[in-house]
This record gives sequence, structure tokens and C-alpha cells, in this order.
Amino acid sequence: MEDCRRESKANPDSATYFRPPARKWFRCFALASAFFLCSAAALPATTPPPKQPDDQHLADPTAGSKFVGADTCKGCHSDIYEKNFANTPHAALLKDGKHGCEDCHGAGSAHVDGGGDKTKIIVFSSLSPAEASRRCMVCHQSNLENSAFSQSVHLSQGVGCLSCHSPHHAAAPEALLIKSQTQLCYGCHAQQKAEFARPYRHRVDVGLIKCSDCHNPHGSFHDRQLRSADGGMEVCTKCHSEKVGPFSFEHMPVKQEGCGGCHTPHGSTNPRQLRVSQVNMLCLQCHSPIANRDTPEAPSFHNQSAKYQACTLCHTQIHGSNFDEFFFR
Repeated sequence: MEDCRRESKANPDSATYFRPPARKWFRCFALASAFFLCSAAALPATTPPPKQPDDQHLADPTAGSKFVGADTCKGCHSDIYEKNFANTPHAALLKDGKHGCEDCHGAGSAHVDGGGDKTKIIVFSSLSPAEASRRCMVCHQSNLENSAFSQSVHLSQGVGCLSCHSPHHAAAPEALLIKSQTQLCYGCHAQQKAEFARPYRHRVDVGLIKCSDCHNPHGSFHDRQLRSADGGMEVCTKCHSEKVGPFSFEHMPVKQEGCGGCHTPHGSTNPRQLRVSQVNMLCLQCHSPIANRDTPEAPSFHNQSAKYQACTLCHTQIHGSNFDEFFFR
């Protein structure tokens, strides 16, 4: 580099962007490369961290074992078998040539020969949520309800099948849950629990509806694991069928934003679970004299400073109408 500078000074009349001969550039490049190579060699050698085992490819402790039959399992685990297996839906695993306990825990010959060696059998409490769920999905993946569980938000956050279900110690009769569905969901979703305690709410606490009526806890391809498109119309209109349409005169926000544009789904401090306390304020969020908006503003004779009646006092069919473009009755 010093040679390049000296040659530049020796030719003051050279072009503004001086270009030294190719061999000069090559010499500069070679010196710089040698410097970086020496610096790298002087650094201490680092060992890459050990690769963590993939949950999908963990070693099977029952590999090479043979099936011994449910009666053999019953010999040592009679209490669990009689009280927590024979009277559950999983008892169907004893039919049609299946292996009962061993369909979940793996073939048990090595476990039996080892005098109950736990390292020779699949113990679900020692598995990660992903690995335990993978074994459950061997049978339950074919159910459409569970088909998206491997991509679900729950599993990605470490919530597996056994976080909610217990094959042997279920406390609720529904789906072998460890608690009632509502209390189970509240255990993680504290914000939603508070919303359902508001004055105007969907009556989940009393069992009129359940969280799973609107959400699929096993995964969905929609936001918030909803059972329908993100706007939520299909979820809401399962119960509120009079709002479904189609109408001759559609209220476009209903179709574009869905019910959540005006209502809060879990609970609200406002009647009809509205997002604001006054209906007029909700309507004026769109029907205001703002430039470059496609929505019509409120007409001049609707003096909001003098008249406080709700817009829906006249525009009763606000979700859509088959008779009037202004949603009159």
C-alpha cells in the first residue's frame, strides 16, 4: 500500500482516480491476505456445541423387544390397569389384534426381563412434549380435529398432549382432560379469564359454550386457532344465524372486518359486547367528514351535539337488510 501512495505522490498530474499498475494492486492484496490468515491462525480453536437430538428421531428404548401382552402388564400394574385403563376409551386398544398398553409404551419383553427396568420401556414423563405428542399422533393424527397439531401454536410453545390430557388419571370425563376444559384454558390464558368476568360476556363460566366451540386447541390454519377464517364470521354465525346473510344491502364492515370490528368476542364493559360505550361513537369511527374516505358521512340533520339517540334506533338492521339500503326496519 505504501508503494501505491509513493507512486501517487510522484505523479501529481495523474487523473483524479489514480489506478496503479496491476502488479501493485496484486502486491497490496497479497499483503492484506497474509495479515488476515496469520490473525485467524492465532485465534484459539473453538469446538462447535454438541448438536441436540431431534425430538422426531430419539432412540426407541424398546427397539428389539417383543410384545408380551396386556395380561403381563397387568401382573405388576393391576391398580392402574383396573382403575385407569380398562374403563377408558384406550381400552379399545385390546381389540382387533392390538397390543393394549404396549401400543403406547412400546414392546415390553426387555422391560419384563430386566425386572421392570424403566430404561427398557417408554416412560412418557421422561419425554419432551414434542416426543410424547408424536407418539399420541401415531393414532390420533388421522382425526381431522388433530391433523394440524404438529404445526399448532400450543406445541410450538411446549404445550403437548399430556399438558391437557391424562390417559390414566383424567379428572374430567370429556376427552380424558386433567381438568374441566374452561379451567384448563384459564390456567394459561389469564387475560381471557379476566375478559369473561366482565359484565357483558359469552357465558363460558356457566358452561353454556366452551372455548373449543370457537377455537381448535389442536391447531388451525387461521389466526388465534379459530375454527374459521380470521374475520370470525363463520364462528359467530353458528349461533347468531340471523346475522349471516347474504343480504340485498350489505353493511360492508361486517363482511370486511367481521364481527370483531365492532364487538369484543370474550367480554366487554359495554352492552352487546361493543368496543365503545356509545353506539354513535362506534358509527362515527367510519361515518365522519374525513377526506378521501369512501364511507358516507353522517347527514347534516344528524346533529350529534343535540341528539343523543343511538344510530340503531332507526337503522335497526345494521348487520344487513333485504329491504332498505339505509338499514331501516
